[in-house]
Amino acid sequence: MRSLLTGVMISLGLLSLPAQAQQAVSDNQVTAMVEALRQAAPKTGSANDGFYSEWQVKPETLKGWSRTCLKKELTPAEFENSPTTARQIVSCITRRELNKQFVATKNNETAAVRGVACWWMTGNYTGCNSGFTAAYVQKVVGFYQQRSKPAAS
Repeated sequence: MRSLLTGVMISLGLLSLPAQAQQAVSDNQVTAMVEALRQAAPKTGSANDGFYSEWQVKPETLKGWSRTCLKKELTPAEFENSPTTARQIVSCITRRELNKQFVATKNNETAAVRGVACWWMTGNYTGCNSGFTAAYVQKVVGFYQQRSKPAAS
């Protein structure tokens, strides 16, 4: 009887968790965001601009991200020369940030995408309301919306 009561209490406790805490972003949402960030990445026109891969990642950022996602540090050259590894790391970080923003925005997808895009460019989730950063965020949102729509049947 006691174990039955414990089981019921645990079940009720799990049911009462907020929906946003239980819901993780989908693989499709992560893929759409990763592609939107890639497509919107500023084109500097310089091969030696200090940014790496199609996502234009800074070397100091890459160190932490590779430690977080691969449990080892990559050099910029390793990141640059392996599109598969670059995509894996960017997807890992994007999933983490999208999950945070879906919770922060109470599952408002557009607001979550805007927050991640702003964070990607500035390190902050807000404050991208004017100038270059606003234009960048809007590009990311546009590319995301194109990619995240289901294919027409």
